[in-house]
Amino acid sequence: MKKEEILAVNRRGSDSVKWGLYGDDVLPLWVADTDFCAPQAVLDALKNRVEQGVLGYPLDPPELGELVADRMQQRYGWKVDPQEMLFVPGVVPGFNLTCQAVVQPGESLLVQPPVYPPMLKAGKHAGGRSIESQLVRRDDGSYEVDFEDFEKKIAEDTRCFLLCNPHNPVGKVFSQNELEKMAEICLKHGMVICSDEIHSDLVFSGSRHIPIASLSEETAHNTVTLIAPSKTFNIAGLEGAVLICQNPELLKKINRARRGLMGGVNVLGLTAAVAAYRYGDEWLGGMMQLLEENRDYVSNFVKTRMPQIKMHTPDATYLAWLDCRELDLQESPHEFFLKQARVALNCGDDFGAGGEGFVRLNFGCSRETLREALEKMEEALKER
Repeated sequence: MKKEEILAVNRRGSDSVKWGLYGDDVLPLWVADTDFCAPQAVLDALKNRVEQGVLGYPLDPPELGELVADRMQQRYGWKVDPQEMLFVPGVVPGFNLTCQAVVQPGESLLVQPPVYPPMLKAGKHAGGRSIESQLVRRDDGSYEVDFEDFEKKIAEDTRCFLLCNPHNPVGKVFSQNELEKMAEICLKHGMVICSDEIHSDLVFSGSRHIPIASLSEETAHNTVTLIAPSKTFNIAGLEGAVLICQNPELLKKINRARRGLMGGVNVLGLTAAVAAYRYGDEWLGGMMQLLEENRDYVSNFVKTRMPQIKMHTPDATYLAWLDCRELDLQESPHEFFLKQARVALNCGDDFGAGGEGFVRLNFGCSRETLREALEKMEEALKER
């Protein structure tokens, strides 16, 4: 599908948290969904399901596991079996479920801030605590792992490493060498790896996503991987994800940890997931071209018209991580741009250590919206 066929829609008045939380005079470039219509095949499948007239309790469709297995094989050469999957209502519930299965009260898990805010809370939700090994920001704005600190921070009671790859918010795709080193350390210390790979379909040209579980049989046995069609095909409101675990005993342990509190994916979420994975990749090709052009537009705009803001071009996601520390604002950049430009961005403080003075900008929108928001930000900086 051509990028020109990807349609942006007016989401005001549509019960969208992105467009409805702030006033009508605010342009929202924050929460991570996009403003583009989902693939027509997904919409048709949902329409057909609703027109059946009965939305009862669903079975997990066998074809969904088969589609996911085929996708992992074709994209990454990673062989998985549908029997090694659980369908769960979202990646966040999935990694919390995993953490609560392997981290006992009083124990710890390891995270890499600045990182997706729900990850920072997973240790507390498990009755334990989170240990942080902060990613190191290079001079060019890219990030790397401090492996000495990574291993040093591990305590005797650290049971899990919560990985975000591709990384949200910094847009990093971890290299094979980085993944192998992290996996080696986790294996050495007997830690389960829980890898949030929800953005794995949203990798730009020049980068390559590698599921950490695909590195080796030993790593696979020690890893829980979470993927979803939600970000890829803009169906996050249907709340469905796939948990992959190739360790049968660990998978059973995770399933038991549901404790009657977590169900599966709703009937429409399952319907959409099957249609998206079966028919959505042509649409995704056009979407990635559009997103990559938006990414480059933001990068060029920031570099040439707001040079005090620093941005490293992300390898993946539709999120730009903007370093506003040189602006020397009296308030957080989130508050400044919301008040003075009427543009809503994510506050960097919410992403933990290393996020102070940053904002996260979602460029998954029409070029018109993106241009208007950036020009409002530029004007606000000129007028301060």
